[in-house]
Amino acid sequence: MAEELAVSGSTREELYASLLPQIKALIGDEQDPVANMANCSAAIREVFGFFWVGFYIVRDGELVLGPFQGPIACTRIRKGKGVCGTAWSEARSMLVPDVDAFPGHIACSSQSKSEVVIPLIHEGEVRGVLDIDSDQADDFSEIDLQYLEELCQWLSTILF
Repeated sequence: MAEELAVSGSTREELYASLLPQIKALIGDEQDPVANMANCSAAIREVFGFFWVGFYIVRDGELVLGPFQGPIACTRIRKGKGVCGTAWSEARSMLVPDVDAFPGHIACSSQSKSEVVIPLIHEGEVRGVLDIDSDQADDFSEIDLQYLEELCQWLSTILF
């Protein structure tokens, strides 16, 4: 069965408000976490055109690359390293307007200019992160955080 998004709006807030219910409908009945992360990544990238959208999952004391959309990426990230590893170790969202100014940034691609990372927390433990990179500096705002945190809170209930 072919799936389609019917997202409308002219502002980022309107786009998120239209997209999130569609993501929930698209993946809500699916039990496979890989399929759900893959479709979630694809939907976000399709609507916003971000450079890279994907998931890292905690496995054996590292973040391991999961489903994503975009160019090839770092496969493993240690706790506390880079934006993703920091979001994991501090169990908090990270909004980075200029990745080159972030101490210890892991440059999977020199084209990445700004980043937002949201932890997936299940039963009080970070189980993974949603990582979104833009090729534009200062591309993310509190609006992105608000909607992506809402999405990740919900995802944490169905993925783990």
